[in-house]
Order: sequence, then structure tokens, then C-alpha cells
Amino acid sequence: MTPQRSLLLSLILTALLPAQAQDAAALKAVAEKALATSPEVTARWHAYQAALEGWDAARAARGPRVDLRAEAGQERFQYDVAPSSRRNRTGTSLTLTQVLWDGLGTQREIERSSNERLSRYFELLDASENTALEAVRALIDVQRMRRLASLAADNVAEHRKALDKIETRVKAGVGRGVDQEQAQARLALAESNLVTERANLHDVMARYQRIVGEAPQRQVPPLAPLDARLPASAIEALQQAVSQSPAIRASVAALRAAEFSVKTRESLLQPRVEFRARTGRGHNFNSLEGRRGDSGAEVVLIWNLFDGGGDRARVRQQAALRSQASDLRDKACRDATQVAAIAYNDMNKLREQVALLQANTAAIARARQAY
Repeated sequence: MTPQRSLLLSLILTALLPAQAQDAAALKAVAEKALATSPEVTARWHAYQAALEGWDAARAARGPRVDLRAEAGQERFQYDVAPSSRRNRTGTSLTLTQVLWDGLGTQREIERSSNERLSRYFELLDASENTALEAVRALIDVQRMRRLASLAADNVAEHRKALDKIETRVKAGVGRGVDQEQAQARLALAESNLVTERANLHDVMARYQRIVGEAPQRQVPPLAPLDARLPASAIEALQQAVSQSPAIRASVAALRAAEFSVKTRESLLQPRVEFRARTGRGHNFNSLEGRRGDSGAEVVLIWNLFDGGGDRARVRQQAALRSQASDLRDKACRDATQVAAIAYNDMNKLREQVALLQANTAAIARARQAY
């Protein structure tokens, strides 16, 4: 992992997890491992690096261009009234070209590549957040399923104890056979539930290994609660989702890049003015016998008047891509709103379910004691 990528991922983790909590170390560690090994995050990182290089290339177009040319060859001349002749020539020339006006195409290309770089950064941030979320969710699922498998095993042990006692009572003639049959059925159901919980544990451990890149530890310390900074209302949750979503920010930057792409293509319809300076030396330089060199400077105007309609077609093409980017931005806003609304409703639902399950657990404990 490069130092730049390591620093960026550390900043992302600092923003995602509550670093002030001591028990957040386990969450931060598993998220860091997932980010370091995730192919999706790596792909987004390389896309961001490519966008950085593209931005540097666009800015380089503002400076002058210097070309060195060296040549050596032989020429043959044929005349109507004189015999043909051959001439050897060699030469080396140096040319400097500076664009004076290109319809603001260079500046617009710089703006386009800058917004593309910003879009790739937010895409990297979005992929990192999703990967960290999946890693933390996988860790919590492993801990939860281990607890459920342990409870299921304890449940089987308790049913076996109850069955043994009932069988003893039946053999002593003080118990009913129907109680023994019911106890056996309950034991079979408990064993079936144990098999199910162990299968679920295997599945979440496999998912954890896919996301994080390694098998979960045998002992997981208590995990930090993640509800300290949750929004207080559904409206606030939706506002935060829209204003802070990296996917929305990436789509907005992509839309701006598409707008500058249209302007860049439009600049090709305008004239191009260049300053050129040239100097060269050689033998029979530029096919002129006896010439040893020349130098010169000029201002050149280039204006393409007709290319079969290709430039205007490319402008329309970029305009259509701009409309596509606008639609993708609207889709990103809708997706973020939907995910936030569902997540906030699920959070309230789970809180209510926890309270009801706690009451149910207490009632079952009292019933078992009475039984």
C-alpha cells in the first residue's frame, strides 16, 4: 500500500468510527483490514490516481511545446534539360510552439479534468465507506451468530436435562408418557435450531473472510455502540444523507465535468492561434544545396472550416452525456434518500423489537422457573 493511500484510508477511518472509544479498536482494525485488501477500493484508488495524472496532463497544455527533429537522407533530382543528380542532406532542428488562443479549450479541459478528479475521489470515498460498513456489519454478525449458536447449544443441553428428568418420572410411574413425547419433540426442535444457527454462523464467517480477507478471530472483544451520532429525526437523517453522501457528491462532480466537456468540444469550432519559433542546422538543410541552417518565428492561425460535421456531432454527443450525468445525479439523490429512510425506520423498529424481546425473555425465564 502506498503512503498516500494509507494516509487517505486512515483519514476515512477517523471520520467513520468513534476513535475516542476504547472498544472501537476492534471495529477500526477490521475496517482497516477490509480497506487494505478490498479489490473495489483498490480499483477506485487507481481510478483516482489516473484522474490526478489526467489533471496534470491538462495543465501541462498551457505551457510551450519544444520538439527536436534530426534527419539524414539522400535525394534525387530530375530535370528536363539537365542530367539527374543526387544530394545528401542532414539536419537538426528545434521548434517551440506556444498556443496563444484555442477558444479557451485548454482552460475548459483543465476544469473538466479537475471535476473528474473530484468525482473519482468521492467514488473512492463511497467505496471505502461501503466496504468499512460491510466489514463492521460482518464482524457484528459473526459475534451475534456465535452468541446465537452458543444459546442454541445451551438450549439443547437444557432440553436434554428436562427430558432425562421426565423419563425418570415416567419410569417411576409418576409421569405421563405424553410429557415424554413432548419433551422429545422439543429436544428435536432445539437440535434442529442448533444446526440452523451453526450453518448461519458458517455463512457469516465466510462473508467476513470475503470482505476482510482473513478468518475472524476466535475471541472478539465487546464492540463499541455505533448509535452515539445518529440523527434525532427522520428529516434530519434525510438531510444528512443528501448533504454528506459521497455518491451524490461524485455525481455532482461528474455532471460538472460533463458540462465542461461540452464547452471543450465547442472550443474546437473556434480558430486556433499559435506562436512558433524554429531554428535548425545541417548540410543541404531543408533540401537547399549549400544551406547550413535557418531560424524563424511566426504566428499561425488555424481554423477548420469544414470536417464533415464531426466537431458539431461531438458537441451534441457531449451534450447527451451531460444529460445522462444529470439523470445519474438525480438517481443518486433518490437512492441515498431511500436508503436513509429505510435505515432510520429499521433502527426504530429494532429498538421496539429489542424492548419486546426483553419482555418476552423475562416471561420465558419466569415460566421455565415455574415449570
